[in-house]
Amino acid sequence: MRRILTAAAALALLLTGCTAGDEGSDHGVVRLRFQSLAWQKESVDANKQLVKEWNAAHPDVQIDYVQGSWDSVHDQLLTSFEGGEAPDIIHDASDDLADFAYGGHLADLRPLLPERLRADIPARSWETTTFGEGIYGVPFLQEPRVIIANRKILESSGVRVPTPEKPWTWTEFRQIAQDLTRKMGPGRYAVAWPLKEPVSVSLNLGLSAGGRLFHREPDGRVTVRFTEADAVVPGTLHDQVVTDRTAPRTTLGSGGSDTLPGFFAGKYAMVPLGFAYRQQIAQQAPEGFEWTVLPAPAGSAGLTQGVSPQTLSIAEDSPYKKEAVEFLDFFLRPANMVRLARGDWMLPTGTAALADPSLHTAENGWATGAAVAGHLRPAPAQSVRGYPEWKDKVATPAFQEYYSGAIDEAELRERLVEDGNRVLARYQRK
Repeated sequence: MRRILTAAAALALLLTGCTAGDEGSDHGVVRLRFQSLAWQKESVDANKQLVKEWNAAHPDVQIDYVQGSWDSVHDQLLTSFEGGEAPDIIHDASDDLADFAYGGHLADLRPLLPERLRADIPARSWETTTFGEGIYGVPFLQEPRVIIANRKILESSGVRVPTPEKPWTWTEFRQIAQDLTRKMGPGRYAVAWPLKEPVSVSLNLGLSAGGRLFHREPDGRVTVRFTEADAVVPGTLHDQVVTDRTAPRTTLGSGGSDTLPGFFAGKYAMVPLGFAYRQQIAQQAPEGFEWTVLPAPAGSAGLTQGVSPQTLSIAEDSPYKKEAVEFLDFFLRPANMVRLARGDWMLPTGTAALADPSLHTAENGWATGAAVAGHLRPAPAQSVRGYPEWKDKVATPAFQEYYSGAIDEAELRERLVEDGNRVLARYQRK
């Protein structure tokens, strides 16, 4: 009996050792989980096809495609990191990475990135995924804000149509909105602002006027200051809604998709939207509806605006970081980056991909977006710890009340600065 038990124990130890050695692989095959947040059919198809092509060419390193969701990604990743079950390759956005990077959940990619990929993506894009001294994601898709306009209303009005080379100024945009609204008649508006998420719109477009709002002090601490430059864009939006009545209050709590029925019906001549909304418009616009893509207005800093690119990161706990980066290098080759960009109706960050002729056609406004791409900069709050709480508890309600006319600019400034700095201070205590 003792000999039987000893043999059984030895066999158990042997089996345990084999299981531990084979974890994450099948008979020597490395398996990596890639969680993608692609959701539009064209984008999902492009992602899955690239995974299929990789798997066919790399039998020893196989990628398992996992479908994630933008709606729940932050909480889902937080839970998976804490439970030790995070995917190896993580699709996210740069403005969601700070806490994960500082928390040690993401791998620093500096010693892993191939030179080709590092050189192809501009330094300004790498800034969006740099926290402290490390790089914690590869920025690969970016989405500027543009103005989608009813071509017939615009052309029949006789107003000057802007181009990336000669955009409207914010002052001119306000005046043109007044002219358009007057010519369109009662119950119709020049512009509809969908401001369900007012903070990113205000901050990112505010860069065009020289606004920053967040300022890093010599000791590394970040404080909020609301200057005249910061007031230009919010002031224009406020005046269009409250003073000029060239934009309706009813859309202030809406998402971009909510404004499209009114846009298609001719109730609004223009809707400022993210570049990717062009797909929805192309698919849903009624027959004969003519639309065009215009650059956002320019300020003292020209067409500059902030973006938070989509990113690909690697979990710090992944035992196969080298293989994961090799997949990213394949996934983000210039031709593949173009496929991903077209699938998501966005712009690639890579210089070689952005030069692709298919992204410079007049059809569906691709050329306008490509012309704006060189003016995109990291979103102002990119690396600010405590930004999510500042946004949710302070900035969102303050901007919503300001745009609706419930508070004036002085109170907006007081709440953003005084209440905001109290929130940020808690995250910056030494």
